[in-house]
Amino acid sequence: MASDQLATDPSHLGLHARKKLVCNKVTDIFARSRWLQLNVFKQSYNPYRLVVLSSDFVRIDGSQGEGGGQILRTAISLSAITGKPVEVDNIRARRPNPGLRSQHITAIKVLGDLFHAGVENLQVGAERVRFAPSAGRFEGGSLKVDVGTAGSIPMILMAVVPAVSLSNNSLQLEVIGGTDVKASPTMDYVRHIVVEAYRSIGVKFSADVVKRGYYPKGGGIVRAEIEPCREPSTIELLNSRSLEPKITSVCSQLPKHVAERQISSALVALEKRGVSCSNYTASFETSLSPGTSILIYSISDFGGPYVGGDSIGELGKRAEVVGAEAAERFLESSLAKVPVDPFLADMLVMPLALAKGRSKYRIVRVSEHLQTNLQVARQIVECKYSIEQSDANRGYVVTIENND
Repeated sequence: MASDQLATDPSHLGLHARKKLVCNKVTDIFARSRWLQLNVFKQSYNPYRLVVLSSDFVRIDGSQGEGGGQILRTAISLSAITGKPVEVDNIRARRPNPGLRSQHITAIKVLGDLFHAGVENLQVGAERVRFAPSAGRFEGGSLKVDVGTAGSIPMILMAVVPAVSLSNNSLQLEVIGGTDVKASPTMDYVRHIVVEAYRSIGVKFSADVVKRGYYPKGGGIVRAEIEPCREPSTIELLNSRSLEPKITSVCSQLPKHVAERQISSALVALEKRGVSCSNYTASFETSLSPGTSILIYSISDFGGPYVGGDSIGELGKRAEVVGAEAAERFLESSLAKVPVDPFLADMLVMPLALAKGRSKYRIVRVSEHLQTNLQVARQIVECKYSIEQSDANRGYVVTIENND
């Protein structure tokens, strides 16, 4: 057969060549970045992966609902898991500085390289991006990335962890950036709440803080190990037991009394609402920039609760305010006796959207993040969901169902 016929008639090409041809037509495959270090492990079987032979992108409007970065993270992660190519436009349209930021670019680069994806328009400020993973291909092992700023490490983990685990793969990951920054859960929230909640679904990972990273210099170091999950489990978290909370307060390059004042303020706020706490710790850790954070949490491996409230220090923000703020966030769910807090509620959407069967969990209020995440998941994996007010005004019940 003539070479020019092969070039113009894809039907004569093999499966691998056809996939490569399509991918090259619809995306620009970026070169491997020097900061990405990979040791290739053997590819695992992924029950969700589809063979993508067309340019039929699932189009996601990044301005819908809360209009933030969560839409992008969920879309890219689910694309990596399922193999469905996605196009996200109007990225972070409802933020003061719309478009891609460093932490989003880092997460997409990581997933793009791991899943051999074609990625288009990946640059700071871009308001549209395309992501087309190669069917059945994954390069895992060990990986090290540096955000280069104080960009949120927790947000990067929330994109990478479910994508790797739910595609039935494993990864050793080290991320350099911000551990405790604004508009993001703290690393302690991830370690104590998300890790345990995900474990109950079958998504297992660890996240160890080697060094704290705060605004503006970042430089925090987190090492994570992600285990494969062939298929996530459904959950039913409708009732909550009363457990005495724990408090962990961290400060770096600040006087010791800052962490202690945060704890004292949190204890007072809890006691005023009838909640006692006898388990609290203050730690003093290294960092490039001064910073502080606090987490108040209650968890149980036996049907919940998975409830936490965190807060970070900022220039001009008194330690007492930081502690009281975390207490109020914790008490919102704890006093309502719901097993899942509003921040974890939207983080559960991705794994439960892929779990075969029906999951239910009760929350105190419905956030825009949750509603938006549910809608994005439905667009990509075609799951069903509902949010209904529970009896006697005891919050809301979120139901997610996937019968495929």
